Amino acid sequence: MTSQPKIRVRGLTKRFGDKIVLDGIDLDIARGTSFVVIGGSGSGKSVLLRCILGLLTPDEGVIEIDGENLLTSTRARRRELVAQIGMLFQNSALFDSMSVRDNIVFGLMAKGRVARQRPTRSEAARQAGDILRQVGLDPSVGCLSPSELSGGMQKRVGLARAIAGTPDILFFDEPTTGLDPITGAIIDELIVDCVKRLGCTALAITHDMASAQRIGDKAAMLYNGRLVWQGPASKLLESGNAMVDQFTHGRTEGPIKMELRR
Repeated sequence: MTSQPKIRVRGLTKRFGDKIVLDGIDLDIARGTSFVVIGGSGSGKSVLLRCILGLLTPDEGVIEIDGENLLTSTRARRRELVAQIGMLFQNSALFDSMSVRDNIVFGLMAKGRVARQRPTRSEAARQAGDILRQVGLDPSVGCLSPSELSGGMQKRVGLARAIAGTPDILFFDEPTTGLDPITGAIIDELIVDCVKRLGCTALAITHDMASAQRIGDKAAMLYNGRLVWQGPASKLLESGNAMVDQFTHGRTEGPIKMELRR
């Protein structure tokens, strides 16, 4: 008997007008594992994340967390289920008007409000310092504004806010975009460390093959709204699938054709 996946998606379909962006997606993400979805720009990766987060409503399908269907749950219950998710956004999405510390405090207070265990502001500020240490930053960084940080430091702060409140699930939207290869590798190491230390389940979307192999246990490729391959992330460069091979090796010739706008 197989254990219930942490996240289960069946028949997920999302259309924008006449364009089908997600076309019957089936996906299982086991508890405590990291799953990576690769694919080109416009392949539907971000739409998949937004549907699971409840930011978009799919046209058809099932999205389950711990066996509960988000799409048929009450609004309050859906909010509780989604509150299990911490999110690292592509561009960190830090609030410029807040200090680094207050960005993390915001995450802690928001999670606490949903869980009805909201910490006091002083408790949250103390916890923010501890969380900054977990991503390799000195608590003194909390006094700075996001604009005073490098891109790599902003990613670390974004990760700190994502893990605030010890989520059961972590989502990563292009976690290494805009970073040099060394900084990207450092961020990937922090992601792996946080996922293992928290014992959570992770879902990442990326077009960075080195990052996908570093952070993923399993991987899938999304093309034209469908998952065309699933397997171990370690096999991405030798999948045996013509589409995956073309994409991961950056070949211009193959079954994937660049669509031209007319």
